[in-house]
Amino acid sequence: MPEPTKKDEMPNGQPEESVAPDSNGAPTVPEISLEVSPPPESVAEGKEPVETDGKKPEPTGPEPLQAVVGQEQNLVKNISSQPEPSVVGLNEQVAPSNPAVKEEGSGSPPPPENGNTVKKLSIDLPNDSTPVATTGRKDSVWSLGEGQVPEDVDKPIDNPPLSTLLIESPQSGTVTVGGDITFVAKVEAKDLLRKPTVKWFKGKWMDLASKTGKHLQLKETFDRQTKIHTFEMHIIKAKDNYAGNYRCEVTYKDKFDSCSFDLEVKEVETGSHAIDIRSAFKRSSEGQEDAGELDFSGLLKHRNQREHKQQDDTPEVDVWDILKNARPDQYEKIAFTYGITDLRGLLKRMKKIPKEEKKSAAFAKRLDPAYQVDKGGKIRLIVDLADPTVDLKWYKNGQEIRPSPNQRKYIFEHKGTQRIMVINNCTSNDDAAYSVVAGEEKCTTELFVKELPIKIVKGIEPVKTTVNERIELECEVSEEGAQVKWMKNGVEVPTGVRSRYRVKCEGTKHYLVIDDATKEDTGTYSVMASGGTSEAHVQVDLKPLKVFQDLQDMTVMLGQPLKLHCEIFPGNVPGRWYRNGQLIQPSDRLNIIHRAKVHRLEIETNSLHDAGDYIFVPEGYSQSLTAKIHIIDPPRVHLESLNFPDNTVTVVAGNKLRLEIPISGEPAPRVVWMKGERVILDSGHRVHAETYGDQTSLTIEVTEREDTGNYKIVLQNEAGEATASVKIKVVDIPDPPEAPLVPVVGGDWCSMTWEPPKYDGGSPILGYFIERKKKQSSRWMRLNFDLIKETSFEPKKMIEGVPYEVRIFAVNAIGVSKPSEPSKAFTPLAVTSEPTMLVVDDVTDTTVTVKWRPPETIGAAGLDGYLVEYCIEGSNDWVVSNKEVTEKTKYTITGLTPGCKILVRVKAINKAGASAPRTLQHSVLVKEVVEPPKIRVPRHLKQTYTRKVGETVNLVVPFQGKPRPKVTWVKDGNPVEPSHVSIRNTDCDSIIFIRKAERSHSGKYEMTVQVENHVDTAIIDIQIVDLPGPPQSVIIEDVWGGNVNLVWTPPKDNGNAPITGYTIQKADKKTMEWFTCIDHYHRTCITITELVVGNEYFFRVFSENMCGLSELATQTKKSALIVKEGLQMKIPEYSDHDFKEAPKFTQPLINTFAVAGYNTTLNCSVRANPRPKVIWMKNKMTIIGDPRYRMFSNQGVCTLEIRKPSPYDGGMYTCKAINDLGEAQVECKLEVKGGFTFYELMQRGVPLHLIDKYMNETKIVEQDKLNGTHCNKKL
Repeated sequence: MPEPTKKDEMPNGQPEESVAPDSNGAPTVPEISLEVSPPPESVAEGKEPVETDGKKPEPTGPEPLQAVVGQEQNLVKNISSQPEPSVVGLNEQVAPSNPAVKEEGSGSPPPPENGNTVKKLSIDLPNDSTPVATTGRKDSVWSLGEGQVPEDVDKPIDNPPLSTLLIESPQSGTVTVGGDITFVAKVEAKDLLRKPTVKWFKGKWMDLASKTGKHLQLKETFDRQTKIHTFEMHIIKAKDNYAGNYRCEVTYKDKFDSCSFDLEVKEVETGSHAIDIRSAFKRSSEGQEDAGELDFSGLLKHRNQREHKQQDDTPEVDVWDILKNARPDQYEKIAFTYGITDLRGLLKRMKKIPKEEKKSAAFAKRLDPAYQVDKGGKIRLIVDLADPTVDLKWYKNGQEIRPSPNQRKYIFEHKGTQRIMVINNCTSNDDAAYSVVAGEEKCTTELFVKELPIKIVKGIEPVKTTVNERIELECEVSEEGAQVKWMKNGVEVPTGVRSRYRVKCEGTKHYLVIDDATKEDTGTYSVMASGGTSEAHVQVDLKPLKVFQDLQDMTVMLGQPLKLHCEIFPGNVPGRWYRNGQLIQPSDRLNIIHRAKVHRLEIETNSLHDAGDYIFVPEGYSQSLTAKIHIIDPPRVHLESLNFPDNTVTVVAGNKLRLEIPISGEPAPRVVWMKGERVILDSGHRVHAETYGDQTSLTIEVTEREDTGNYKIVLQNEAGEATASVKIKVVDIPDPPEAPLVPVVGGDWCSMTWEPPKYDGGSPILGYFIERKKKQSSRWMRLNFDLIKETSFEPKKMIEGVPYEVRIFAVNAIGVSKPSEPSKAFTPLAVTSEPTMLVVDDVTDTTVTVKWRPPETIGAAGLDGYLVEYCIEGSNDWVVSNKEVTEKTKYTITGLTPGCKILVRVKAINKAGASAPRTLQHSVLVKEVVEPPKIRVPRHLKQTYTRKVGETVNLVVPFQGKPRPKVTWVKDGNPVEPSHVSIRNTDCDSIIFIRKAERSHSGKYEMTVQVENHVDTAIIDIQIVDLPGPPQSVIIEDVWGGNVNLVWTPPKDNGNAPITGYTIQKADKKTMEWFTCIDHYHRTCITITELVVGNEYFFRVFSENMCGLSELATQTKKSALIVKEGLQMKIPEYSDHDFKEAPKFTQPLINTFAVAGYNTTLNCSVRANPRPKVIWMKNKMTIIGDPRYRMFSNQGVCTLEIRKPSPYDGGMYTCKAINDLGEAQVECKLEVKGGFTFYELMQRGVPLHLIDKYMNETKIVEQDKLNGTHCNKKL
């Protein structure tokens, strides 16, 4: 028989959640699924399939029929109870005891609450539209389905994910054709930051978001009070093809939840009519809204069909009868022949047709489809015969079961018409297909024998041993012949022919044997049975190592043989040789020998590379043997590699000398350099010796004449001593000359001289190099590339005004000397050009004023000022007028004799001297000239000058005239009072200044300028404006409907400016809140419209000018009542309630704990009328102007926010409310605890950058507190 599988999927491909309450998510007893393939005749007639020849019939259809039997151990067949089986229809599904399993057939009554309830049989027609839910469940049903292989039985069962988003899932429903139905899903948004994403699907993949229309609507709502999202799917005027499985998926970030539900569409019951099945199962193709859907309207009711354009000549056939009598493998051929395009809908339709079962002539009651019994138990198979005289035979897997007198396995009983076969002591061999034949009829069933779990009675014990020993692990199970599995570190132990592991079984005892244990056998071993496991640790250690002869340290001369020898136990342990940590491999020169306990390493001729630390490591042991090999060689100096004649080295003084000489010797010899009796150390600054590797060196950083001489080298090591000598000769360069002199400096040149150097370096001076640089720079520039023989030079092309320095180099055959000291800094400078545009600016009886412009060329020396000179016409004696230079370009010469004529000249002065003079072309007569006065009124003062009250008035009116004019101011014919207006006059202008303007300052100001008999006048009109006064009176002239007519008179005081408009406001008498009806209104009468009927209004009017609205408004004395036309209502008189109330706190302050560095708030609520003044205090001190505190008051709720408090902010806080009727206050205590530590913040998962910010702020707060404490101590 085929093995059952455990896979159950819903129509959408998602595993269904159906776990029994006490099953912990795992099935207890699997349900049984039988695969039955009926012959074509049985399918057509609705008969049950019958086995023939003792074998199961092979399936003839394209897909097997499925018989699904429900699961639970308490529903297994029992011999003692003989329930009557119930027959179900083709579309009837048994309802299991697990509430998660859905009942598909609605016509079957639920089974009774009895532990021996018989499983009901469900047979579905095989077609593609059958829901996948009938193919079994992972945790409740075993079945065979299409696309499922038997190997899937061994796959692990995954627990379905629990719902994390949906708090209410859509439930399955039923609707009639043409009816409406709504499915609702709810998601709680308490922990969600945004709206989740919801999708509705039909089947596996059809997204219904694109199918919305008049038949399908999706709706989303959100309740802000309960914080719940509601998602609804409305199906309007359902059709028959809307039935099926639906799915709702909810997604939010990384969370996902889904729920499946079914929709069943019932047909409207109508009388039987002739149905054209071919037209019913054809798809509509018109371009309408429902195009592409199945049209089942032909199955519901008759319609007057339109006449076909083409007459169908094919004879009328009954397709239903053809399908009923055909085999399943012929369905597609029939559908193609008769033009049926929707084969799935057709087969689904056939399933809904009740199938008439033909009563059996031989059996009154047949065997149940399947039975289940525990291993070792017994079971009773019962049939009820319609004819007790008929012959009855029992078969097992097609083989007849014959009773025997000595065998108690099978017992046959007769009770009336009942025939009973009892099977005792059931084993796995009894798990088979059984059948009973009565006459020519046959009845079959399936028996499943459930094996009891094998328990481990005695577990394996830990083992600790050494290598090459025998290991035997033993366990005892509860039953003989049981199968167990041995594991090592979670992996099954191989027990094949070539495996090192052997497994044996003696009754209930099982053994795992390892004959020759190795260190790799160490691990955790476990034995697994169906009813439990046992495990133990096996430790395999090496045998202890014994050293009979250790390695010895050796010192060997270079080129001699080298042999290392050691002896260890056990002798069969191999080992490895290492030199300086590197593995040694055998070679032609090196031989490694291992004989029993002896290990040797032999080298025929050693080299320096063979010296080092040798280690012998036995394989598998942490212990090692070590020896140190030291190879020595006498020292030698190899002077022949220098290639210098007579070992003499010549070097130029000032250069670096590095003399490297190869040496040899092992160990590395000690090297000593000597000059005479003086030892040259390696730590010397200028002269030092170094030795490294196979060479030694003498380094002279800067050679000097004193370095000439013989140098001796001495080498020593434990193998001997060697000496050698080297001669060094130093050739010098000249000494630097003395600093040059610069006697003459020009605009871009200079002249320089110097003396020859005192020491020429033993070689005559060949010439000199000259360099110069800017004083501020460090870069020297060479002026000559050919040597200069003389001791003088004239540099040119220098920049004027830049300080320079020069220096000298002396050159001989050896090289160039060091530079001389720089000369004293000198700066090439030149005088400026003469001043320009010298003219006479003013002349009086004793003075002459001239002005000019700066020179065109000033130069690098700059311009220090000007020198003005004059002389009497006819003489050549120039007199300096200004003793000190003047920086201005205008100067007045004083102390002149009236009537004389003078000439004037001006010179520009700088560091280089005076420039060429600029002289007036003509002489100047010293005599004053009268110029008539002229007032030059600015353009903005030619019109009225307007300012607001309180602003500053500062007017400058320029004028001209000579000699200095006399200026007077007159306002409205009267002199201006200095106490009210400040006036300041100069030679060229007059300033009128008013610090704070008033309306009395308005008027026409007349300015008069007089020079001798010449007079000029100008008038300045100043207007000081202010806010206007309110209108004089506002009167309600008429009230009709929702309109009011207002009239008012202009204000008495217009603010010294014309009235530009009015602003009209209205207020309801109940609230007296004013609202603007219109602003910038120019007339003195208006009609206010769109007033509310039943309200009573007051009106007020503001006047407006260029300064703004008047401070006060004129209000109507009477109110305007807006009444409905045609009705007169008598308004009762009410006395106004006094709402005034002293402050009273309805919610007090609460003692609060705060964390340092985190904002905290204190809240309370107060009721008072009029609105009270709220004062916050800390420790009885009022909080004023502290930026760390923020105070809010809204609708009586008072809040004090403390920004980033510190422990210093703790204390008693008081909120005090005051109005005219009294006052009230509440208090609370605030305690500020220290912040979190770095470790606590890390444990809470706070990001590092926020932790760093918090710790820095805490330090700042603590530092501020500490500073405040120090300040208090000082005070």
